[in-house]
Amino acid sequence: MPHTDLPGRIRSLDAYSPGLSIDEIRQKYNLPVVIKMASNENPLGCSPLLQQVIARKAPYAFRYPQSGNPRLCEALAERHKIDKAKIAIGNGSDEIIDLLMRILCEPRKHSIACFEPCFSIYPIQAQINGLETRRCALKSDFSFDFDKLLEKIDGSTRLCFVTTPDNPSGYCPEPEKVAEFAQKLSVRAPECLLVIDEAYMDFAPNAGTTSLLESGKLPANAAVLRTFSKSYGLAGLRIGYGILPDDLASYYWRARLPFSLNILAEEAAIAALEDYAFREATIKIVREGRKFLATGLARIGCHVWPSAANFLMFKLPKNSISAAECFEKLLAKGIIIRKLASYNLPDKLRVSIGNTSENLAFIEAMEAIL
Repeated sequence: MPHTDLPGRIRSLDAYSPGLSIDEIRQKYNLPVVIKMASNENPLGCSPLLQQVIARKAPYAFRYPQSGNPRLCEALAERHKIDKAKIAIGNGSDEIIDLLMRILCEPRKHSIACFEPCFSIYPIQAQINGLETRRCALKSDFSFDFDKLLEKIDGSTRLCFVTTPDNPSGYCPEPEKVAEFAQKLSVRAPECLLVIDEAYMDFAPNAGTTSLLESGKLPANAAVLRTFSKSYGLAGLRIGYGILPDDLASYYWRARLPFSLNILAEEAAIAALEDYAFREATIKIVREGRKFLATGLARIGCHVWPSAANFLMFKLPKNSISAAECFEKLLAKGIIIRKLASYNLPDKLRVSIGNTSENLAFIEAMEAIL
């Protein structure tokens, strides 16, 4: 039965564009091995310790998780040295983003603000929730123009999203500038919450001082989002968390579906916080691989943007093939990266940092293509 009476905001919706999967490329090109460097996943995979924990807890999959995930909240409170009453846990950060919009905003009345380009879930979920999205273009070097972003905000704006390090460029602003923006935001729009998405912060140089959360200087009108998908290697289990103002965290738990984080994901997240060796090994290999890939791409004439994340954005040499053609040629060689047409950057590409052999294979493939 056709649904011709769907709201216009749903009928005009563009779906989130994920990276291609290994299986579909293996089948399409009849390849025995495919390397995926498209979705900013952990180059070391999933910790062996976590695999053991998941296997050990698998017999309890028939049980509902404990309401409110108190053990994980306590572990996160200890990890960040904060009050556990501030913590929100979700089925990935995506759930928290969506619920913040639903809790703080009214359809056709309120707006959100963000940069352009940015993580596409912000404008997608805003459209689903009937909210106006006000976007501010990045500077030509992909840095943030906070003053121009502030101009997009007024009394109707309830949420402002800033991703640091940013996606897809990897740009990471100075924490003082983010704090200054938060202060100006509190004056211009006292009811607007600044949401600082730190999904990639673990990979930034001096993350302890670059992150307002880690520095202990989080402004009162700000929230921080974090994820277990990157440095902890748990993208497939969908675990995100936020540090919210106390009163907002309370309403979050009232609005969240009761069991959105499954019991195996919760057990894995608690174990991941204790597996310091795997996390440190991940950060080390990403930082080393980032330098190797940036050097290799520059050597063959590509322009590479500085990145504090676990990926690099780059542009091919002038008068060479197009980004789309390079992307397809890499697929034929069994290497998946990310073309950025969905970010309205058709002449640029993004590559996730892989392990040592994957990074080498990518550079060798790029040398052959160019």
